[in-house]
Amino acid sequence: MSSEARGMWLGLIGVVIFALTLPMTRLAVGAASEPQLSPLFVSAGRAAMAGLLSAAVLALARARPPRRDEWLAYAVSAAGTVIGFPLFLGLALRDVESMHAAVITGVLPLATALAAALYLGQRPSSGFWACAVAGCALVVAFAARQGGGRLSAADGLLAIAVASAAVGYVAGARLAARQPAEFVICWVLVLSLPFTLPLMLASWPEAGVRPSAWAGFAYVTLFSMWIGFFAWYRGLALGGTVRVSQVQLVQPFLSLLFAVPILGERLDATTVAFSIAVIATVFLGKRMPVDATRSRAAP
Repeated sequence: MSSEARGMWLGLIGVVIFALTLPMTRLAVGAASEPQLSPLFVSAGRAAMAGLLSAAVLALARARPPRRDEWLAYAVSAAGTVIGFPLFLGLALRDVESMHAAVITGVLPLATALAAALYLGQRPSSGFWACAVAGCALVVAFAARQGGGRLSAADGLLAIAVASAAVGYVAGARLAARQPAEFVICWVLVLSLPFTLPLMLASWPEAGVRPSAWAGFAYVTLFSMWIGFFAWYRGLALGGTVRVSQVQLVQPFLSLLFAVPILGERLDATTVAFSIAVIATVFLGKRMPVDATRSRAAP
């Protein structure tokens, strides 16, 4: 099997792992009417547990420690991907179904592309902006329709989660240009331990949590926060970022499908239609030109 083919398969494995994050997080935190693990415990606990595993990997690999000029990027990446995204996602999933969240977070690849362009001082084309506006309009229309004509607080939390992840991914990509990407996520998790480990212990749940909630927590810890990044980053390296990253377009739809057997949510035609429309805007937007003449080099 060629390197490109292996990269595509690894990328697909990573996307499948990430697609399960939404229903598994919903399983872990539970609905507002029947709460299970707190969103704070889920976000801090999954990062702390994965951080301890990462420390062992870095020690065995004798990985280079972060340099002083990389601390800010690591802090931004941790704030976005370790704290912001999982925390606000968990809070939102207390009040909305994972299918709803899958459609809203479907614009994440476009948000990441926009964050990268702005960070590099590039000028996205009018076509890119049109796709970005269309994608945002679609998710707002979907959220309003689901909310009976108005947006909910959970929709705002999902928007913050998307913005957090987009900024965190861009910071992580800058670091991945300097050392193996697998080490980047490990260092992000290890450097977050002074915050995530005490928070996990302080928010440790009392008795009475369902085994299924613990199963959801175990999944987002071992797979969403750790193994998934290994498969995804290795796939990007082997198959090429531009080619393999397109696999991510199917992630929202996979999340919809997984929510049916795991949570018993009902998949309706409207949700599918909005999901496909959002995926289409992301697909088109990622192909629109970006003026790189004003780009600045990453520090």
